[in-house]
Amino acid sequence: MNKAFVREPDSTAEYCPRCGSEGEPVGGETLESHLSDDQRRTISPLANFCPSPRCEVAYFDQFERTVLTANLERAVYPKDLDAPVCACFGLTCEEIEKDIREGVATRTRAIVEKAKSPEAHCVRAAANGQSCVAYVQKYYMQSLQAGK
Repeated sequence: MNKAFVREPDSTAEYCPRCGSEGEPVGGETLESHLSDDQRRTISPLANFCPSPRCEVAYFDQFERTVLTANLERAVYPKDLDAPVCACFGLTCEEIEKDIREGVATRTRAIVEKAKSPEAHCVRAAANGQSCVAYVQKYYMQSLQAGK
């Protein structure tokens, strides 16, 4: 078949070599804040974060080199549910659950607004280098449905 009529795949996603989850691309600034100098030398400066809470891999690159969650400089969400969901401002799962028990979303809404502000430093604080808003909203909805 003539290659002119074959469509190239759109996806350039990379998948975790351990669990198969789609990686979330991270850059050097994120890796610098979560890995030691020695760990950074073992992985590409353009790596991926494995978002699966059950997978022991935190970061991986296209050559399937990995850094395990246990070797990170500090605990990160969603790998450790005791770590803050919002790495910039410290909102925890417990605080989200407290909002639900109290029938208000005061803490949760406040963090979502702060996360959209210039005060947020997600690239350095969050393990995936992205805003926590999606994680906060997802955890809130899951907890609300579970009746926590």
